[in-house]
Amino acid sequence: MKSIPGARKIDLSCDPRRDHFAYFSTMAYPYVGLTAQVDISPIVGFRQRTGAPFFLTLLYCVGRAANSVPQLRQRIVEGEVWEFDACLSSFTVAKPDETYAYCPVRTDLPFDVYLTQARAKQKAAQEGGNIEESPEEALSCYFISSLPWMGYTALVQPVPSPADSNPRITWGKAEMQDGRLKLPLSLLCHHALVDGLHIARFYQALDRELARLDLSE
Repeated sequence: MKSIPGARKIDLSCDPRRDHFAYFSTMAYPYVGLTAQVDISPIVGFRQRTGAPFFLTLLYCVGRAANSVPQLRQRIVEGEVWEFDACLSSFTVAKPDETYAYCPVRTDLPFDVYLTQARAKQKAAQEGGNIEESPEEALSCYFISSLPWMGYTALVQPVPSPADSNPRITWGKAEMQDGRLKLPLSLLCHHALVDGLHIARFYQALDRELARLDLSE
């Protein structure tokens, strides 16, 4: 493949993870992931000050945290690794018939700009969206969904065969624990691209993004 818009090809010949890439690329189930309890308490005060919607605020923080980790922006295409400058957050939108549609949005924007665009796209997806995505459209996306009706401690994700390399991010019901608002948040990644260190960096970045909400006016 000669080029992918908005992405650069990684030279695996001089990449320190080239052996890891080759090893995990041969596996029938090459994914690695975990679920962690995330303290999202800063969203409470932010909503009180701004009136911003809970879900789209959390989505913004999650998307920006994921984009801050280069390995989560990498995709495998025809045996090559490409790294995007920024990835879209494609989230599920509930429809009136109890199905859902996919809705990709940008989070690499100022919050007010993001929120205006995200609200419009969310409404359009709810009214007439579907789950059809071309491979080109899906390639740069994080696949994001939520289970707001219940908490959980582990999550099993459906994955395609052959394997794709899009990170999958899911969260459950937010509940008060010891005076803090927390929810389970899962991240599933292709192990040929992502190690436990990179997963930890995502959760650390998410904590920082949430903390910035306390500093916003």
